[in-house]
Formats: sequence, structure tokens, C-alpha cells
Amino acid sequence: MGSEPVIEVDSLVKRYGDLTAVDNISFKVQRGEVFAFCGPNGAGKTTTVEVLECLRVPTSGSAKVLGLDISKRSDLHAIRSRIGVLPQQFNTFELLTVKESLEFFGSVFDKHVDPDELIKVIDMAEYADMLYKNLSGGLKQRVGVAIALVNDPEIVFLDEPTTGLDPKARRGVWDVITNLKKNGKTVFLTTHYMDEVEALADNVNVILNGKIVAEGSPRRLISKYGGQQTLVVEEGQVEAYNVLKGILSDVVMEPNGDVLVKINSKSDIANAFSALDENNVVYGRFSVKGASFDDVFLNLTGKKLVEGELR
Repeated sequence: MGSEPVIEVDSLVKRYGDLTAVDNISFKVQRGEVFAFCGPNGAGKTTTVEVLECLRVPTSGSAKVLGLDISKRSDLHAIRSRIGVLPQQFNTFELLTVKESLEFFGSVFDKHVDPDELIKVIDMAEYADMLYKNLSGGLKQRVGVAIALVNDPEIVFLDEPTTGLDPKARRGVWDVITNLKKNGKTVFLTTHYMDEVEALADNVNVILNGKIVAEGSPRRLISKYGGQQTLVVEEGQVEAYNVLKGILSDVVMEPNGDVLVKINSKSDIANAFSALDENNVVYGRFSVKGASFDDVFLNLTGKKLVEGELR
């Protein structure tokens, strides 16, 4: 992965009347990386992406895409010809097959990728002749990614590509995104799924109320904001809770009976295990869970992000 920025955003602001959707943000995206823009619904993710795609004009600030200025009319066609876009709530012609859809959208561009090659990229050879309307939600999203690739773009914008998909379908889209990176594409991914950030992103910006509140690699942000490790005593119930509450400070019991303990040192783990053993507490499994990107978001905002909403 190179160190050449392909997107440079400086002090970008976008207002709609009294609403400031994007509030003075700056960031860079490097060539060949998966860059995640993460935040709840209404945070400013899609507005930012639409500015970079030359669909909206910023109120102030500047942005360059592939060295081209989004505010210069002379640069707009060149930008649009070198990027690919999968918008939210993507849809296409119901009565075209997968291959026919790719042929149709490819015909719009002077330079386009062979449909059979794109079908390989999204791993849908067995569905090439199936009508779009008969595909599952996950397969429809893969077709959307392929359509975003018809002009062989250098940057692919994927706006919430896995929202509403079941876990298996999400994993299928993740595999496609991973392959895009392997093939040298730069991917700008907006998402509100924490596990998606951890699984895919090289770098991430967390955006909240139009402002960027954290940036860096997922690993670095987890190290900085993730907090302590957690000891999990599965099915420990009240017995485990009472024993551990007597020797450790931060102990909670989940509704399912699991007991969670924040760990400050390795000795805490040993002391907890010994106390449970000495008191003959019956429990399921004893494990230590590291911090995740969910913890990062919780510690930054004081709330969890569930299906795009802060709770």
C-alpha cells in the first residue's frame, strides 16, 4: 500500500439552512487502502461522500480527488470518470440479468471492464444469467459493487453497502471489498457497523454530529480508546457475581447470567479464578475478552451504536 493521498479534504463545511451537516472536517485517504467513515445515521457520512463524488457543492472548505479539485467545473468530468459509486439503497433494472446489467452500465463509459471479469470479481458466475429481481439482498449488493467497477475506477465509494443484510450476506460483501483492495483499488467505505471497521479498514475516521472525533487505524484506536480487558464468566449467575463482587471492583451480571469483570492486571484473573474455585461456583466457560471497536465508540460517545442509532 502506497503513501500517496488520493483524497485530500481540508476544513470542509456543508450547511443546509440552519443545519450544519458537515462541520469543518479535514482528512486524507491513501492510495490502495480501505478507508472507513464510521458514525451513526445523520452524522454527515453520506453528505461528505456526495461532496467528494461531485454531487453536492460544499459551503466552504476544499477537497481534491485524485489531485483534481471538486470545485473546478473543468475537473468534474475527470473525477467522475475515475471513481465508482455504490449509493445507499442501490437498485437497478429488475428484468435484466446480472450480466445484462453490467453490459448496460458498461456501455455508458468509453472505457469499461468486461462483464465476465466483473462477475468473477464478485464471485457470481453461477448467477450471471439470473434476473436481478430474483437475487437475494446480499447478491444484489454484490451486483451494485460490480456496477460501481464497470469503468475500472481508481477509487470506489461504498455507502453503507451491508445495511440490512444478514450475517452471511454481509460476509459475502466483505469478501468482495477485500478483493478490491487486493486488486489495487482504493475503497472509501461508510458504515455504522463496528465489526465491519475492524474486519476491513486500514484507517478509520469516526464522525459524530458532522465532526470527526477520532482517526487512525482500528488497532490504534482500540488501544487508545478501547479500555480494559473483560473477564467473562459464562452462566456464572448470582453465585459468581456475589463472589467476584467481594474481591473486584467493576463486576456486572448480564440478563443471560454471564458475569463480566473489568480486568486491571493479570493478578485479577488469577484471583477471580481462585475465588470461584474455593467457593465451588458452577459456571460455563471462563474467558478474557479484549477491547473491540464497539468499546471505542462507547468510550468516545457514552453510547452504543446499534443499527445506525445511538442508544
